[in-house]
Amino acid sequence: MLPSRHCRGAPLLFLLASAWVQAAAPEHVLVTATRVPEDGAKLPMAWSSISEEELALVGHVHINEAMQQVPGTWIARGNGQESLIALRSPVLTGAGSCGAFLIAGDGISLRAPGFCNVNQLFDANTEQAGRIEVIKGPATALYGSNAMHGLINVISAAPSDEEDQNIALEAGPYDYYRAKYRYGNTWGDHGVSVRVNGTTDGGYLDDAGYDQQKATLRHDFENELWRVSSVLDYANLNQETAGYIQGYKIYKDKGSRRDNPNPEAYRDARSLRFHSAVSRVLDAANTLTVTPYLRANEMKFLQHFVPWQPVEKNDHSSLGLRTALNTDLDGSSWANGVELEYTDGRLREYQQEEFSPNQPAGVHYDYKVGASMAAAYSQWRTSLGSNWELSAGVRLEYTYYDYDNRTADGPACAPTASACRFYRPADQDDDFTDWSANAGASYSLTPETIAYLRLANGFRAPQTAELYRLQSDQREANLDSEELSNIELGLRGVWREQLEYDLSVYLMHKQNVIFQDADRYNVSGAKTRHYGAELSLDYRFAQDWYFRFDGTWASHTYDNEINLLGSAGNLNGNTIEGAPEAFGSARVGWNFPSLGSETGTAELEWVYMDSYYLEPENEHQYDGHSLFNLRISSMVNRHWRGTLRVTNLLDKDYAERADFGFGEYRYFVGQPRGAYLEISYQFGS
Repeated sequence: MLPSRHCRGAPLLFLLASAWVQAAAPEHVLVTATRVPEDGAKLPMAWSSISEEELALVGHVHINEAMQQVPGTWIARGNGQESLIALRSPVLTGAGSCGAFLIAGDGISLRAPGFCNVNQLFDANTEQAGRIEVIKGPATALYGSNAMHGLINVISAAPSDEEDQNIALEAGPYDYYRAKYRYGNTWGDHGVSVRVNGTTDGGYLDDAGYDQQKATLRHDFENELWRVSSVLDYANLNQETAGYIQGYKIYKDKGSRRDNPNPEAYRDARSLRFHSAVSRVLDAANTLTVTPYLRANEMKFLQHFVPWQPVEKNDHSSLGLRTALNTDLDGSSWANGVELEYTDGRLREYQQEEFSPNQPAGVHYDYKVGASMAAAYSQWRTSLGSNWELSAGVRLEYTYYDYDNRTADGPACAPTASACRFYRPADQDDDFTDWSANAGASYSLTPETIAYLRLANGFRAPQTAELYRLQSDQREANLDSEELSNIELGLRGVWREQLEYDLSVYLMHKQNVIFQDADRYNVSGAKTRHYGAELSLDYRFAQDWYFRFDGTWASHTYDNEINLLGSAGNLNGNTIEGAPEAFGSARVGWNFPSLGSETGTAELEWVYMDSYYLEPENEHQYDGHSLFNLRISSMVNRHWRGTLRVTNLLDKDYAERADFGFGEYRYFVGQPRGAYLEISYQFGS
C-alpha cells in the first residue's frame, strides 16, 4: 500500500480497486527518446503516449484535459489558454521555473533555452497532433538544458497513405466555437499533411475570452537513400485575461465566482517554427540526419497578477542546427550528434501610471540577449540475449549569454525611492558548461513483462529573466545551473492479453535550485526532494468495454534551510506549495457498433485532485476536488460524425488552480457543467 501522510483514503482505495482492473497491448512505438521510431516496451525509462485517436475523443479545450491521461503530469489551468506545468514536480512558479521542463514540437524546443515561458504549451497544435509523448524525469542525452523534470513532445501528424479530408465544427457554452480542418495524402515518394484550427471563446468570467488560430503543415519525402520531413507550425492567441478572484473558497460563491477583477488584462502571443529533417542512408548500418530549424516568438501582456500592473513585451528568434549519426549493429543502436543554436531575444517592461515611488511609471527593463548553445551527445542501446536490454548516454552542453542593457543602468526609480523594486544590471557576459548522463537496464521476467532500473541526471542553465531582471538593488545574479539526480524502478507488461500495466517508482534530488530570497535577490542554493509512484492500467474486461486508470502519488519537499521570499522560519521538510500528494483519472468506455466497420465510443471519466498547500509554511490549503466528464462519439452515416462532450457532469464547484499571495486566497475558477457538440464531415466516397 502506498503511504499517505494525511490518511487520504479515497485515492488509496481507488488505487487498490484499480489493481484488478484496457485492451490488449498496443504497439509500443516511441520516437522521443532517440528521435527515431523504436520499440519503447523494453526501454528502461518511464514514458507515456497519448494517441491521435485519444486526443480526438477528448477534444480538449485546454491542454490540461488531455494531459490528465499521463501519470505524474498536472497542467494547472489558468484563465483562457494559460497554464502552469507540474511534471514529477510541484506546479513551479517564478521567472525561470518553466526551465525545469522541456516542451518540444517534433523534438525541437518550442522556446529557446534561456527564454522559456510558463504558458508555452499554447504555442503547440496539440489539438491536431499525431500524438503527444512524455518522458518523465531527466530525458536521454539527446536533450539538454530544461529536460530535467521531464519532456513533453508534441509530434506532428504524418501524411496519410490515402486521401483523408475532414472538416469539423464545434459549439459550446459561453459563446465557444471551434472549426478544424485536416487533409492528408501520399503520392509516390511525397506526402502532405495539413492541420488547421481556429477557436473563439467568449469566456465564463466577465470580460474574458480569447481567439486562437493554429496551423501545422508537413511534407514528407522518402526514397531508398533519402528521407526528408519538413514541418511549419504557426500559432496566434489574442486573449482578454481574467485575473484571480480573491477570498477564502470564493469559487463556491455563485454571486462572485464569475467576477473578473482585472477586465483590463490581456495576452497576445504569436509563434512560428520551421524545421526540415534530412536523413541520408550512408550504408547498411549508418544513417545521417541533419535538421536545420528556426523559431520566432513574440508576446505582449499585462501583468495583472501584481498590483502595479506593468506591461511586458518579449520576443526572440532562433536559428539552429541538429545533427545525428544513427548506427545499428547486431542488436545495438548508437546515436551520436552535435547541436548548435543562436538566439536573439529581447524583453521590455513598462508601466503606464505611477503606483508608488518604488514601482514608478516608465520603463522598468529593456534589454537584449544574444544566446549561443553548443552541445555534443552520445546515446547507446543494446540487447544482451533475449532478456536483457541496456542503455547509456552522456551529453556536454555550453551556453553563452551576451546581455545588452538598452536603458540606464541601475534602479528604475528616482533616488528618493526607499526600496526600488527594479534594478537593471550593466552589460555583461555569462556562460555555463553542463553535462548529463544516464544509464539503465531492463530485464524480461516473462515475454510479456519487463522490469527496469534507471539512473539519470538533468540540468538547466539559468534563464535570462533570472540573470538580468533583478530587483531591490541586486547588481548581479551569481547563479549556477540547477541539477537533478534521479533513480527509478519500473515494471510494465501485459497479463492474459487483457490487462496492460505500467508502474514506476522514483526518487529525485535537486540542487542549486534558483529562488528569490527575503531580500528579493535571485540566488542559487536551495535543495528539494521528490519521490513517488506512477501507475497506468489498461484493462479490457469485456469484448466492447475497457477501463483505464492513470494515477500518481508523490511527495515534493524542501530539503535544506533557505530564506525564501515571503516565508518565515525553517522550511526544511515542508511540502512545496502546489504539490498534491495524489491525483489522476480513470475512464470507463464502451465501443459500440456504429456504421459498417466503424465503432462509436462512450466514455465516462473521473478526474481526482488531492488537496495541496498554497505557500511554503504549509498554513493554507486547497481542499481538492473530484470531477466527472462524459464523451460520446459516433458515425451517423459514412460521412457524418457527431460527438458530444459534457464537462463537469455533476456541476461541481472547484478551482482549476489555487494560490495564496499578498495575504489573500486566490483562485482561478473552474467552469460549471458545459456541453460541447461537434459535427464533422469526412470527404470521399
